[in-house]
Amino acid sequence: MSDIPDYYFRIRENGAAVFRVDTENRQRRIEMDQIAVVNVKNGEVRAHGDRELSPKDMEVIRDWLTRRVERLARRDIDDIHRAVDHLNLTAQWAQSRATDEQLEEVTDVLLLAMHDLRTVLVRKKSERLVQTEDRAKG
Repeated sequence: MSDIPDYYFRIRENGAAVFRVDTENRQRRIEMDQIAVVNVKNGEVRAHGDRELSPKDMEVIRDWLTRRVERLARRDIDDIHRAVDHLNLTAQWAQSRATDEQLEEVTDVLLLAMHDLRTVLVRKKSERLVQTEDRAKG
């Protein structure tokens, strides 16, 4: 049983429920006691019920939170790279295999989505260029 961690994080939509794992009991079975809830979006850690979290609890939770935020950020950028691949595959499909009916079904929504994305990307690039120029001057 020594391979079982002392804490378990049950992933939820915006974070996790944190459990302290106990294998040192008379029945030699795994017991999980919820000690906290973590919100990944704002970093909030709330003790569960009337519990007080120990410094070790907080250290483990903060470490998990840091790793989780990093993992989610990596997933976000990976999803964007996949979206670029899908855009390329979509262009190839539209050029080589799509029927007129299929193109009619998706053209307007694709054009609107691409226009929206282009608008956001151009604005953000402009903002970065202005910030770079301001830093160079200042």
